[in-house]
Amino acid sequence: MEDTAGTIMGGLAGLVIIVVIGAIVGWVASLVVKGRGSGLFPDVAIGIGGALVAGYLFPIIGLPIHGILGAFLGAVILLLVVKLIRRR
Repeated sequence: MEDTAGTIMGGLAGLVIIVVIGAIVGWVASLVVKGRGSGLFPDVAIGIGGALVAGYLFPIIGLPIHGILGAFLGAVILLLVVKLIRRR
């Protein structure tokens, strides 16, 4: 028989880990690019967005960067693109 409660708790724990790591990665990337953090929710979005950029863009251009380093570099790229767009 399937353990539904365990599956839900495992999924919830994974989501919490993604949000926490996304917040840390986004905050550090914001510090590097902007010199300060962007706030809790923007930092989480930047971190998760950076991970998505890393997951899709890096394999296309042949960069073998994964994990937290990839998410960080993707977040920096994301912030630089946003900064470039806002200047125009």
